[in-house]
Amino acid sequence: MMLVSFIYPIVATVCAFLLAYVATPAVRVLAFRIGAVDVPLDNRRIHKKPIPRIGGVAIYFGFTVTSMLFCDFSRELLTIWIGGGVLVILGIIDDVIRLNAWIKFLVQLAVSGFAVWNGTLIDHVTLGGGYVSLGAMTVPLSVLWVAGMTNAINFIDGLDGLACGVSAISSLSLLIVVLLHGDMVSTVLCAIMLGACLGFLPFNSNPARIFMGDTGALFLGFSFAVLSVHGVFKLHAVLSFLVPLVIFALPLFDMIFAIIRRICAGRSPFSADRGHIHHRLIDMGFTQKESVKILYALCAIMGLVAVFCTETMFDDKRVIKSVAIAGIAVALFIVNILIMRNPETRRHSGLTEDDMTTADYMHELTPEQAKKIELHNGGHVDPGALPGEQEQHEEEQQSPEGGHESADPGGEKG
Repeated sequence: MMLVSFIYPIVATVCAFLLAYVATPAVRVLAFRIGAVDVPLDNRRIHKKPIPRIGGVAIYFGFTVTSMLFCDFSRELLTIWIGGGVLVILGIIDDVIRLNAWIKFLVQLAVSGFAVWNGTLIDHVTLGGGYVSLGAMTVPLSVLWVAGMTNAINFIDGLDGLACGVSAISSLSLLIVVLLHGDMVSTVLCAIMLGACLGFLPFNSNPARIFMGDTGALFLGFSFAVLSVHGVFKLHAVLSFLVPLVIFALPLFDMIFAIIRRICAGRSPFSADRGHIHHRLIDMGFTQKESVKILYALCAIMGLVAVFCTETMFDDKRVIKSVAIAGIAVALFIVNILIMRNPETRRHSGLTEDDMTTADYMHELTPEQAKKIELHNGGHVDPGALPGEQEQHEEEQQSPEGGHESADPGGEKG
């Protein structure tokens, strides 16, 4: 029975993966038919060619069909199906005709209200082992959380594979947390969400062949909000309310910072700009793939910290272990950022595609180092490839005597 309980989420993950993967080509064709295509006509966009943008339909399809097959009916599931379906439809319309930002926000508030009305309520938190009731703040805080998370994934959807990959990592982190607490219902739902994201990711990774668009970003954000409330916020853990905040720290921080930045600049909080974290990494000189890897790593670090915050495995020393892993991870993260910012060390790191040739490497060495490398590897290095000797070699090639001796050491004796 124990083995079956672990295999069940794995099979659900595989099913959602296959459904989302197989559905994506059809969704891509549909996008071209209805005109849901992102054409780069401004300087803000990173891509350079038209790309369809309703890929979230495949994610929603994979999640919904799989959850119907593997999960028992519940209010939590009904909330995701209906609320997520409304947001997917909203996203399709927006990706085709571009709706006003305030209209989209009002619909998101309505869907958030529906979720709260259907039982997605943060009515208490646990702090230091004590039960703290939110009282009159229950409904407004719950609506704020659902609406905020619904938009958070959309805010970071700016590079190929970024939002989808972050969503997959967040799903895995949430899955581990609820699994450690024995919540198999939420575990299966998180596993299905993970599979749906992974099924879409091959088409969305750089270079992307399709974007998830608002259809996927809004659905994923809304689903995470519902899953976190039912699966984590209501756990009887000492710091349960911190776990979802840590897991979704990257998209939440980027969203909050963007809103504050735009309001301070006297602009609408929904206006587009190039101030997001991923844009800043691109402006620092990182490529799309490098920027996405950096943000994947950051999201994974936060997910690991959230796992260490759980009581089940790390009861009496969880705080110490959480701080330790966070400190080690941040230190390594900073080291890798410094490595990636230096063009010379970046190519040595293995984090980028390495196109270094033997000649390139030899030119980085001093003459003494180059000769040692030649002796150690038992090979012969062209003098022109050795640093400090290339100019001398060129002079010998240009010299009549040097050229004659180089071509035929025996000279006229032959």
